[in-house]
Amino acid sequence: MIVVLTGGTGGAKLVEGLAAVIDSADLTIVCNTGDDCIFHGLHISPDIDTIVYTLAGVNDADKGWGMRGDTFTTLEQLRRLGNDAWFNLGDKDLATHITRTRLLSEGQTLSEITATICRALGVRSTILPMSDERVETFVKTPVGEISFQEFFVKERWTPEVLGVRFAGVENNRPAQGVIGAIRAADAIIVCPSNPVTSIGPILAVPGIRDALKKADAPVLGVSPLIGNSAISGPAHKLMIASGWEASAIGVAQYYKDILDILVIDRTDRHLASQIEQLGIDAPCTNIRMNSPADKARLAHEVLALRQK
Repeated sequence: MIVVLTGGTGGAKLVEGLAAVIDSADLTIVCNTGDDCIFHGLHISPDIDTIVYTLAGVNDADKGWGMRGDTFTTLEQLRRLGNDAWFNLGDKDLATHITRTRLLSEGQTLSEITATICRALGVRSTILPMSDERVETFVKTPVGEISFQEFFVKERWTPEVLGVRFAGVENNRPAQGVIGAIRAADAIIVCPSNPVTSIGPILAVPGIRDALKKADAPVLGVSPLIGNSAISGPAHKLMIASGWEASAIGVAQYYKDILDILVIDRTDRHLASQIEQLGIDAPCTNIRMNSPADKARLAHEVLALRQK
């Protein structure tokens, strides 16, 4: 069994590659839920949905989120009726959120609901939220705190970042199955998602980071940064604001207590010796995933490292 820690878009690319080179039923994927939010009375789990749609083969690869070929008639009508509709929710996508919200109101856990949605869409991997309890990521800006979705989507990550907070995480527990999966894993992979706001909330759930430290399986990561910039999104900006260097070195330092291997881009090979001084091997390859072939190649290379 391969355990994967991931956020949304960047992580989904590697997850897609992994599912292409091994039996997807052998994947247990722990998803960030710090990005979860409530819109129009509906519980949205963006990162879980991105992973589910990717493995179901219905994701919109061009956008990096949502469902391929979706329409936005409902959103347009909501906007016409005066609703705040800056968060894009497609019509088919809304069906997922309506289902999740209804089942939550009936007393089911987020884990149970995610399993139900996976079965309905033919996803054979096990997809687990990091916790069944609510965690909300807030970004501190000069004008006050805003939710991560406001920062990332509404403001297009333009505000200055003064810090990040995971509201409620200290009182949470890992979702059922998360710790057991880490203990039973043959390998654990930290996807090239935003270290601060995608992987950070997972590691902040009490018990998960300790389980990773004690894991018998190798823990492998892929850097989400090349040079001083994120491959996509604001990871570099959020790392600097959180006191970490925006580079593969900073990523290695952020994960120093859990990683055995950090795969970095070949253009950053000059950083490998510094990363190795932290006790982390740093093999170099092309970590960009611009095509299905790229995703499968990188997944194959990462999996091969578990034997070392």
